[in-house]
Amino acid sequence: MTTAQNIGITFYQNLGKLFYAVAASDKVVRKSEYDTLRKIAKSEWLKIDDIEDEFGVDASFQIEIVFDWLDNEELNAEESFKQFEAYYHENKSHFKDAIKQLIWTTANAIAGAFSGKNKSELMMLGRLKLLFEDKI
Repeated sequence: MTTAQNIGITFYQNLGKLFYAVAASDKVVRKSEYDTLRKIAKSEWLKIDDIEDEFGVDASFQIEIVFDWLDNEELNAEESFKQFEAYYHENKSHFKDAIKQLIWTTANAIAGAFSGKNKSELMMLGRLKLLFEDKI
């Protein structure tokens, strides 16, 4: 596997952590949140690049794979966000404005997928906004 492939796969895995953190911030990941993620992953994230994993599958599917794994393991949303945050700080060059906008759109859609946004989801979105504005 090439360095570019490794970078791309790690990038998408960390997006999976972020999107899981948003969905799980209220301690429950609902089917509608997962369905929203899958829909956006297929309609938007597949278009980003042509990076594939070692099995020839588009690397953007790592978003769903990691999200699903974290949900099955019922891991802590806070820890998932912190892992994404650390990745972001170490790899800011991967986060061009268009990518940040797509991340924001995806996170916002996941948060609103079940009966609108609740307080926990709004707080997580606020932290993401501050992160992207380099305030945390």
